[in-house]
Formats: sequence, structure tokens, C-alpha cells
Amino acid sequence: MAESINGDLSIRVTVDTARMQWAPSPGRSVWRKRVHLVGLPECGQVTSVVRYEPHSSFPTHDHPGGEEIFVLDGIFSDEQGDWPAGTFLLNPEGFRHTPFSENGCVIFVKLRQFAGRERAHVVVATHALDWIQSPIPAVLEKRLYEQPGFSDHVVLER
Repeated sequence: MAESINGDLSIRVTVDTARMQWAPSPGRSVWRKRVHLVGLPECGQVTSVVRYEPHSSFPTHDHPGGEEIFVLDGIFSDEQGDWPAGTFLLNPEGFRHTPFSENGCVIFVKLRQFAGRERAHVVVATHALDWIQSPIPAVLEKRLYEQPGFSDHVVLER
């Protein structure tokens, strides 16, 4: 049965994830806090904070609709490399991997929100980027993703 958690993206919400309980995921020793869900729990559009315990892994899987990851703490890894805190990843539609973490990590992840097999696979070490003035007064940004042919773009704001 389809579900919805903060499913209407036209409504701005604030979620205090520190007050939420960790829920199990299909991967042993991988936990999540869903902040957005539209559709079926394991195949809908979802945004979550995900915690990998030390020496944990998630089964090999595909990404229909793409995947966006921001590493919040620790080192997130897959067969492509090791991604420390501050790394932004955009895995295009059809991307397949087997993620894991040797010492544990916390990531912010958006699934099935980046359709388009033509998207580039993006890895950005955000600590290496300078803050620049955004179009909004008194707001600085780091530009993480923009690609011709797609209307979306991703920035960090301060």
C-alpha cells in the first residue's frame, strides 16, 4: 500500500531528526529515519537520514530514478571509492553498487528523484569548494550539481 510522509513538496516542513527513532532497513546494521516518502516503502520516492554501523554493508542494488547522497559523518564506501564527511554524490538512474562502511557513517540520501540515464555520475568534495554569493542576499552557496538538459540543480546554502 502506498504511503506518504511529507509528500506534498509544495509545503515547506521542518523535521527534527534528532527526536526520531532509528528504523531498520533491509540491510543488516543499516538504520534510517525517513523524512519524505511518496509511494511504497521500499520502492517509492524517499528521503532519509541513514546510519551504517561499523563493519556494515547493504546488499548490491540498482537505482531506478537515481540517487543523491551527502555524507554527514564518517566514511561511506562502495566499489567506486571511499567518501568522507562532506562528500556529495549523484548516482544516475541505473547506477548499481554495494555500499558499506568500515568504521560507520551517517548519510543524507534521496532516492528516485533524479531520473535520466544521461545524467553524469558526480562526486564533489564540498570542503574544497569556496562559498560564493547566491542570488539571495546574505546567503552563500556551494554549487554541487547542474547539467544541461535537466532543470534541477543542487547547492549547499549558508
